[in-house]
Amino acid sequence: MTDTEVLQIFRETQALLSGHFLLRSGLHSRQYFQCALVLQYPRHAEKLCAALAAKLPKADTVISPAMGGLFVGHEIGRALGLKHIFAEKNAAGALELRRNFTVGKGEKFLVVEDVVTRGGRVQETIDIIKTRGGEVVAVGTVVDRSGGKANFGVPLVSLLKLQIETFEPAVCPLCKEGKPVVKPGS
Repeated sequence: MTDTEVLQIFRETQALLSGHFLLRSGLHSRQYFQCALVLQYPRHAEKLCAALAAKLPKADTVISPAMGGLFVGHEIGRALGLKHIFAEKNAAGALELRRNFTVGKGEKFLVVEDVVTRGGRVQETIDIIKTRGGEVVAVGTVVDRSGGKANFGVPLVSLLKLQIETFEPAVCPLCKEGKPVVKPGS
């Protein structure tokens, strides 16, 4: 699947937003990938995730951080015939394994997410796997908007890799122009 085809699906589903956005990473941006608007269509979720799955190495299990990675993880698991589990926020806002999900010693994992900017939730998920004796073999994401800056110590595989300008809030030109910031979800 080409970058053009992936972007076309985002445009077709109105999931590539323009404006002034607050990202989960705390950064501000002019563009926002609202993957939920793409993934609400099972045919798109299946197509995008099957294309991503084809690029990923072999593993035993797929794990994703909730919420954004849930559908991606499920579809990657389906495409590869693997179990999918997820990490979710606790009362303090940190990710943890719940629902009796387990990590076996030496179990090989693919960590998958919808969009990576800085990769904070991905790193939290990797840490959960490692502290339980599992091994992360790769990270997969539909959109890598880190500009090559995200580094997890394992291969980062994406369908779409973009350099999208982001700003620290203190120096955001959109804030200086007085444009209201929006947090669409994440």
